[in-house]
Amino acid sequence: MSSTFYHNPRCSKSRQTLQLLNENGVDLDVVEYLKTPPDYETLNAILTMLNIEPRDLMRKGEDEYTQLNLNNAALTREQLIHAMVETPKLIERPILVKDGKAVIGRPPELVLELL
Repeated sequence: MSSTFYHNPRCSKSRQTLQLLNENGVDLDVVEYLKTPPDYETLNAILTMLNIEPRDLMRKGEDEYTQLNLNNAALTREQLIHAMVETPKLIERPILVKDGKAVIGRPPELVLELL
């Protein structure tokens, strides 16, 4: 069964994780999420698989996080997910989805848990 890997080729951790998966012979659908961002339903499902809240998947150091006032505690789950769909740069990376489970590859070796 194929796995989905949400990848940013400009990110060293993402490249390292992809190399690790390739070395382990994992059949991957690689999604460059900055070019093809996940839709709301997909991102919501990934959050559920990760068992985390949207803010836990956000890159809080990005300028867009501050500019969009995403630290506002009044924002709903739905609003935060929509912010990531509209600004995929905010999504933490890399993410491996396999067999209804997901893991963030930070550090890259974490993806081995799903193999």
